Amino acid sequence: MKIYKILILIGSVIVFAFSIQEKKMLPNDFIYVKDIIPDIDVELRYFSGNNFVGDTIDGYKSNTLILTRQSAQALKKVQDELQEQNLCLRVYDGYRPQRAVNHFMRWAKDLNDTINKQQFYPDVEKRYLFREEYIATRSGHSRGSTLDLTIIDAHTNEPLDMGSPYDFFGKESWVAYSELTKKQIANRQLLQMVMLKHNFRNYPKEWWHFTLRLEPFPKTYFDFEIQ
Repeated sequence: MKIYKILILIGSVIVFAFSIQEKKMLPNDFIYVKDIIPDIDVELRYFSGNNFVGDTIDGYKSNTLILTRQSAQALKKVQDELQEQNLCLRVYDGYRPQRAVNHFMRWAKDLNDTINKQQFYPDVEKRYLFREEYIATRSGHSRGSTLDLTIIDAHTNEPLDMGSPYDFFGKESWVAYSELTKKQIANRQLLQMVMLKHNFRNYPKEWWHFTLRLEPFPKTYFDFEIQ
């Protein structure tokens, strides 16, 4: 019985050691965001079928948010400020492996695969996704300092109404789109204001998309899996 307990203890230590080692496998200056923002809401859409492809995307092995350390530290300031208003961040995507971008490219070339067209790109012909720059060969997300996010009510966990869904391909998603209610405009302005205040810059055609100013890897595109 004593030997059995010792074996169990040794096994537990080995499992723990492998867990620690796995976390250390991230490249230098990348971190698991929950390590410094434990209460942030993470819903990685590409780790599900709830996205424009309609399937889990290559490289997404878990619902785990990874960013560069500098981006995560700036994001913590955003979260802290919003929590003073009983609000919280929900992140839909952060670091994105290059293999995921390659998956998007393969999907975009298959003109017969339109399973989620009505939900995400009802007014855009799939053959024009490259021309309209909805799909590209590279993504700033792969540099580790770009993320997609929204604001949620901290009590209900419901997202604020931004006037268009996340990842919707169309002018309705442009930051300056004006055919919105006053509340929707105010919600977008709040997100833009708090992110810009804490050193992120926006992307004018996607209200949810932000990149850290002076990002640490402006020319490096990573391809390690999210796990």
